[in-house]
Amino acid sequence: MDRTQGNTDRASSLLERIFKLSVHGTTTATELLAGTTTFVTMAYIIFVNPQMMASTGMDPGASFVATCLAAALACFIMGFYANWPVGLAPGMGLNAFFTYTVVGDMGYSWQVALGAVFLAGVLFVIMSVTRLRAWMLESIPTDMRIAMGCGVGLFIGFIGLKTSGIIVANPATILSLGDLSQPKPMLAAMGFVLISALSVRQIPGAIMLGVMVITGIGLFTGLVEYQGLVSAPPSLAPIFMQLDIAGALDVAMVSIIIAILFVNLFDTAGTLLGVASRANLIDDEGNIQNIDRALKADSSSSVAGAFLGCAPVTSYVESAAGVAAGGRTGLTAVTVGILFLLAVFFAPLAGMVPAFATAGALVYVALLMLAGMRDLDWDDATELIPALITIVMIPLSFSIANGIALGFISYVGIKSLVGRYKEVSAGAWFLAAIFLAKFSFL
Repeated sequence: MDRTQGNTDRASSLLERIFKLSVHGTTTATELLAGTTTFVTMAYIIFVNPQMMASTGMDPGASFVATCLAAALACFIMGFYANWPVGLAPGMGLNAFFTYTVVGDMGYSWQVALGAVFLAGVLFVIMSVTRLRAWMLESIPTDMRIAMGCGVGLFIGFIGLKTSGIIVANPATILSLGDLSQPKPMLAAMGFVLISALSVRQIPGAIMLGVMVITGIGLFTGLVEYQGLVSAPPSLAPIFMQLDIAGALDVAMVSIIIAILFVNLFDTAGTLLGVASRANLIDDEGNIQNIDRALKADSSSSVAGAFLGCAPVTSYVESAAGVAAGGRTGLTAVTVGILFLLAVFFAPLAGMVPAFATAGALVYVALLMLAGMRDLDWDDATELIPALITIVMIPLSFSIANGIALGFISYVGIKSLVGRYKEVSAGAWFLAAIFLAKFSFL
């Protein structure tokens, strides 16, 4: 008993030295609970991401392992290096852009797309360690930053509606409502309603619970074939280190790399600022503790994820759930990472989850991302119209890159034509010129 108590005391002392638990007013038990809470709320990515990656031709088993390993590695970096209670994983929206636009619509191989992810990650790292980050964040109009997130949300929602059969192609009207009497669209709609209800009731892990319930119904009705629950992890070899960096060094890929960089940058910045305020990481003078380390941890995770075979890895806003449960230090993030590592043994379960079970999750996440529209400047048309163009054109053009490009071009054009060109930052002028050249010559 004494030896056990001694080991426990040494472990507690070690955790105290690494994460400074007492300084942040927390305990080991609280941090472990917070990490588990965060993991449960973001674990849906384990099922959603491999499905999307498989649509590019990537091996689904390998993508499942890559998703878990990339998330675990990113959480460990965030926890040990930045000491922030933030969970990370391949980003929703960017994985859809990777799959359906870069590979599906533009015809690039997934290897080249991974090369673009790597290059965008390298640029993000450079920005994180220099003053470029501050310059870029200050150069992009606030409404355009909001619009990017909202547009990506609509993009995700459209994909969910499409893959579930709730929305189908129609030669006469382009799109129309699918046959909701069919089991798959019906179950997808049920999944969305269930996830929404569970979330309103503040049930932890509402999204994952909804996905699991719909999968269970699919098993009961014969729409899903039982494959088991636990097994040895699939091989990562089919996608490990398969990125084609040389192929991504193409002038036509510039807008894609910029789109990945911007969405990742602003999504990360928004998430970290939100978590910092909730976790009391902002001092009396408004300074955020270790924000530079947190950004470096996030940006370097995207680079590492590309080698593993993942879409850009980013900080998850679901981390707020763990913070609400008391998470204040990197031990929360490390706990999330450990749980992602354990998840690699549940590949059969991930393989059973059908697209109609995850569709409701995509639509629900999409609607949450639209909440930012309330912060748009609805009184200034020169700010509002380009933002709305971005939001609308991302899903309608089926491309995050094209939506952002059209938004910046319209922003500079409208500001200039009404005589307010002095309000346009140098960064916005530069980006508008790049995007205009892309549409004109590429």
